[in-house]
Amino acid sequence: MESMKTTIDIPEKILADAMRFTGAKTKREAVVKALEEYNRQQLVNDLIASFGTLDFASNDEIEAGDLQEIERKERKTRKPRKICKA
Repeated sequence: MESMKTTIDIPEKILADAMRFTGAKTKREAVVKALEEYNRQQLVNDLIASFGTLDFASNDEIEAGDLQEIERKERKTRKPRKICKA
């Protein structure tokens, strides 16, 4: 993972809390862990927001498709019947 050097002014109390909550040993580690957690939480929020917006097939539609596939396979493997003329 690439990194970028930057200088930022972070209030001491907020940074101390971040170090305590993340278990970080360094200020850099605390900031990285806090940003990773923030990004993870945003991805979770995006995923939660997308629930109900995807159009999945219902169980009945899936079973109907399975039955059609089975019938299609049976037709391909069926041997033609010989018709005997009497």
